[in-house]
Amino acid sequence: MHSPSRSLNPFRVLQTHRNFRLFWLGQTLSLVGTWMQVMAQGWLALELSNSALVVGLVASVGALPILLFSLHAGAMVDRSDRLRLVKITQAVFLLEAATLWVVTWSGHATIPVLLLLSLIGGTCAAIEIPARQSLIIQLVGRDDLAPAIALNSSGFNLARIIGPALGGLIIHALGLAWCFGVNALSYLAVLAGLFMMRLPSVVPASRNMTVPQMMRESMTSAMAGVRYLTQPGTVRDLLGLVTVGAVFGGPFITLMPVMARDQLGLGADGYGGLLASVGVGGLIAALVLAGPATHWRKGRVLVISSIGFPLLLLIFSFVTNVNAANILLLFIGCAMIVFNAVTNHALQLLVPDEYRGRLMALYSFVVVGLSQVAGALVAGAIARLTGVGWAIGGAATITLGYVLWTLRRAPELSEL
Repeated sequence: MHSPSRSLNPFRVLQTHRNFRLFWLGQTLSLVGTWMQVMAQGWLALELSNSALVVGLVASVGALPILLFSLHAGAMVDRSDRLRLVKITQAVFLLEAATLWVVTWSGHATIPVLLLLSLIGGTCAAIEIPARQSLIIQLVGRDDLAPAIALNSSGFNLARIIGPALGGLIIHALGLAWCFGVNALSYLAVLAGLFMMRLPSVVPASRNMTVPQMMRESMTSAMAGVRYLTQPGTVRDLLGLVTVGAVFGGPFITLMPVMARDQLGLGADGYGGLLASVGVGGLIAALVLAGPATHWRKGRVLVISSIGFPLLLLIFSFVTNVNAANILLLFIGCAMIVFNAVTNHALQLLVPDEYRGRLMALYSFVVVGLSQVAGALVAGAIARLTGVGWAIGGAATITLGYVLWTLRRAPELSEL
């Protein structure tokens, strides 16, 4: 059992687990570049098309492979060397970012090019997300999983602060293309950390299978995972909350460039500031979760964050003042990260190890796939017809209603 002084230290997991320290440092540096690319790609799509629908379409195409292939990828992850998969996919991300850098710098960036590169990145992410998420427990063990997930979120949100802010400066000084270039270079950091790790070698269970056998086994394994994870109980209730929160709540990030320009009257640097505000809130939440919050009742935290996130998002949809928007986004980022971390931790502990890769695949299927393909595309279409505020506010209302219904129907969630 950890002493109180150790539990209050949010960085203890970094100090005690070398492999996780390498993973976290490399991943955080790489995510700075990723957030620069997310910001620049959204702004580039808006500049090229002047359409909220196209901005949503670019995000949706990138998430389509996750929607189609992540469950099969999760079955593959459960039978493979997860570290090796992460190395390969990070290398592909580097090549994708470098290509985007070159085509934008040379003046050949078009919406079809953005869609193609987004599709390639999404195909890679379908494998990388479940592999990376399920790798964490191998790096720290079950006892330190909760603070490790929280620290992973802190790195994500630290990057969300630095990336868009730095991206805005780079766009202003050098142009959009260099955001993609810096992202390509940032993948060298995560690859260096991955190759420095020391983990027991894993012999893939599928090594002696033919391709047709692997495909049949993947389908059978994926369906078995879905049946297990969706049977009545706490796991299904948590996945329901995650699904609705991601599909209806998540697309506000995709619509942020439209919100920044059309409702708040901002340029690229102001848009970067809005994303950074979300990151500040998320970073504060993640550091608290990694330290003192390890002793808080997870059920109570789940209730507060699951209600707070859509409620704050609903208020944000009406805002026209930049300062008010930044303050609200800080709290939205906090609630969103708390909700994601608590549900992720609870789900990983509720599910046995042999299903964890498929769990994380289903999680990415929902949080990235459905959120972007269904949520962002529909939200973009609604924003084009009615305005971005109505699109965000309507989605937040649906999310809030579902959360209240679920918490009333499944009161055991508050006892986690």
